[in-house]
Amino acid sequence: MGITKLSDLIRNEAPSAISYKEISDYTGKAVAVDASIVLQQFRTAIPRLHNRNGVNLSPLTGLFFRTLSFLEHDIKPVFIFDGRPPEQKKRVLEKRAQAAGWSGSYCSSSVSTQNQDCKSLLQHLGVPYVQAPGDAEAYCAQLVKDGKVDAVASEDMDTMAFGSDLLIRQLNAKKNSEVMEYSLPKVLAALQLTYREFVDLCILLGCDYCQKIQGLGPKKALKLIQKHKTIEAVVLHINRETHPVPQEWRYREARELFFQVPHGSPPALVWKEPDEQELVKFLCREKHVKEERVRRRMENFRQTLRERRREREETSKAEKSKQTCIKDFFRVTRKREAAAVLEVRGKRAKPE
Repeated sequence: MGITKLSDLIRNEAPSAISYKEISDYTGKAVAVDASIVLQQFRTAIPRLHNRNGVNLSPLTGLFFRTLSFLEHDIKPVFIFDGRPPEQKKRVLEKRAQAAGWSGSYCSSSVSTQNQDCKSLLQHLGVPYVQAPGDAEAYCAQLVKDGKVDAVASEDMDTMAFGSDLLIRQLNAKKNSEVMEYSLPKVLAALQLTYREFVDLCILLGCDYCQKIQGLGPKKALKLIQKHKTIEAVVLHINRETHPVPQEWRYREARELFFQVPHGSPPALVWKEPDEQELVKFLCREKHVKEERVRRRMENFRQTLRERRREREETSKAEKSKQTCIKDFFRVTRKREAAAVLEVRGKRAKPE
């Protein structure tokens, strides 16, 4: 779910904080990707592709194609997998599982198996992944704050509440798709909020960790935080009849989760060349994906890399030729330098 209607609020109240870009604008950038969001997209958006054993291959094949597209654009992705969710989030996760028609045990075992397969795939692709100790969004944001990556790619807005300066949405590697980039510093400046006040605003809007005050819309929540600064002060200045405060409202615990630093040291992120033989062995021999499909995509991948390498070399040569200075053709002697100095001094000495 993320933060309820936060994207709408930013679009209406802080439009300057949103930039519309193309995927090529992120060439050379390291991006933390919320793996659960990506895999869920493939589970729901792509028609289910089952192998001979009845296993749904949509998340695995979707991840294969999208990751190669990132690498073709010289984007360095690192996929972050969810760890153990905090107690405050279990209620939300149970609702999502019920909506998907899964029992708790089936959902856990199925997702766990798929995640393990996806980690194996990423290893063969030469792309790093991290198993977060808790929420992937929190770990993604921490990687940005630690300078390990440049931005977070996710459809959920949580990473902004966790403190990520840049959030990228719709980074789906499709041609002609418009990528949306959200800047947290620009959001804070436009809304005239501190980061702590922004977190309280996100809790009022509605997050995964606690209930929200019913009937409190985004615009009113923003005005209340701008005026009163904290949830504690806001509660003292609202009509409890029209905006009832939840009993045993655990907003303080939610606030602490947003400020909490994930456990563990940031990993060393290393990207390597894809291993085609291991990819074929894993995808085709073990998971029964059609080998022709995998081989064809890898050939296109190599061809694209060759073309991009040639383009970079040509661009580099063109830039070097432009940087050639006149001094490279005409040597400036000491006599010429001295003459030039005398000429300047003579001009300065002339009366007006």
